[in-house]
Formats: sequence, C-alpha cells, structure tokens
Amino acid sequence: MAVIKVLHVSDVHLEDGFPGVPLKSFINKRIVGLANLRFRRRRVFAQAEQKVEALAAFAKEQGADLVICTGDYTALGTEPEIAYARRIIEPLTHAPLGFFTVPGNHDLYLRDTVEAGWFDQHFGLLMKTELPEYAVDGVWPQVWFPADGLVVVGVNSARANPKPTYSSGRIPDEQLDGLTQILDDARVRDRFVMIATHYAPRLANGRPDRPAHGLENADELLAISAAARRGVILHGHIHWRYHVRVPETPLTLCCAGSTTHAGREGLWIYEIGDDRATATPGTWDQTRYILEADQAIDLDP
Repeated sequence: MAVIKVLHVSDVHLEDGFPGVPLKSFINKRIVGLANLRFRRRRVFAQAEQKVEALAAFAKEQGADLVICTGDYTALGTEPEIAYARRIIEPLTHAPLGFFTVPGNHDLYLRDTVEAGWFDQHFGLLMKTELPEYAVDGVWPQVWFPADGLVVVGVNSARANPKPTYSSGRIPDEQLDGLTQILDDARVRDRFVMIATHYAPRLANGRPDRPAHGLENADELLAISAAARRGVILHGHIHWRYHVRVPETPLTLCCAGSTTHAGREGLWIYEIGDDRATATPGTWDQTRYILEADQAIDLDP
C-alpha cells in the first residue's frame, strides 16, 4: 500500500460558556468541575479554539490522510459545549480519508449527558462501522478500512462518573469480545491495526493508572490487542504526550496527551506503509504546530 499519514490529537477541551444550561445541571459533580474550570482549566485552555484552528492548517501542511481524535472535546459535557466543539473541529473532519473519533470522559461527564445523547447528536455522523456484525452497542466497536493495508478500530472506554473524586473508565465486556473477533477476522488479520480509545491502558512508566482515574479493564484490552500482528494503541486522557512499550502486548501505546493544554501540547503523525510504520511527535511552538522529527519512533516490533 502507499504510505498513509495519520494525525492523532486528543483532549482539546473546548469551552465557551454554558448558555441556556439550567442551574440545576450544576448541582452535582459539575459544581466541582466548574470551580476547577474557573480557577485553573480556563487559563491553560485559553487558546484551545485557536489551536484547533491551527491544527487544520497543520494537517494540510503535513499531508495527513486521516485524522483521529481520542476524545475529551469538552470540559463539563453540557450540550452547548458539545455543539460548540463540533463546530470548531469541523475543518479537521475534511481530511481525505475522514475523521475518526471516540468520546472522552468529559464528553460523557454525567448521566444527563449520556441519557440525552448529546454527543451522539452532534458527533454521530462522524462515527460508523464497516463491520456491523460485530457491533454490540450502536456503532461500537467502530471498524474503518480507510485504505488498503490499514484498519482503525475504536472501543469506547468513556462513561459517566457521578462521584466528584472519580474519573475512571471501562470498556464494556461486549465490546472487548467484539474486538477479539475483529482481530481474528480475515479482513483485518493482515492489516496494520490502529486501536483507538480514550483511556490510557498504561502510564508513561509502564504501570497502570490509579483506580480512580484509569481504565478498569486495561489488562484485558492489552491481552486482546496482542493478537494483532502489526499495530499501535492510540489514546489520550493523560495530559502529557508519551509512548511506551509493555510486555503484555507487542503494540506500542501512543498517548497524544492534550493537544491544546498550554505548555504540554502534544500530537502524533503516524506514517503507515507495507514494510515500515513510524510515529513522529509534534508540539506547539507558540505560533503553530511543528513536528519533532528527531524523536520519531519505529512502531514495528
């Protein structure tokens, strides 16, 4: 196959106020999040909109064929935030091979967000599966065949977390069962597999995240992913870009960090070919996104 370029971004955390959101929507965990937003997060994400706009120019400059976002478009998962985020990311969705996404925990913040289906209402047209026989929950697991030799599989690890001290995730068991079957499917088996989810299966040091913040069934995901002959696991949630190899799977884990968090901006450009796959990190130089070519890594075991 021709070399395919994939841009991976995450945790853009777009927010422009909460017009029309009733006060009762904040008499829960959101009041804690709102205080955090006011005193800390708004400062570090003050330029998020401008940076997302710059990402579209960067994608075009780099010749990205496909864009993948591993979630957390919003701060508190309200409908105005989700609608605003969808509008701001629109230019990114016009990559030649499309825009692939999974939600983050901030996008499914509380039960009201999930029950109202706001994320699906605004982002649903961007989500699909080309192997519906394995879908167990709407489009999940998502399976795309964007080009010969490449498959992208998305599993949803985000969920509502009503406790103020918890922001953990879990991939439903049925989705993991579906992932097992997908990786064994003859249409997938010989392709380079990009598995996308929001939560980090492992931290940069190779250890699991703490229970209140991490992926509950990370071990199961890693064990299942080991069936892929070539591939990479893409995620976000941790606001530092990193990559790590762990003994549980031959696939490298690549965290994009937060692409818009001031001072920590991160992203990856993957170049996938028949004989070689690489990942090159990118960062923000205060005016635009740039690649750090001297830090490129080989994704093939």
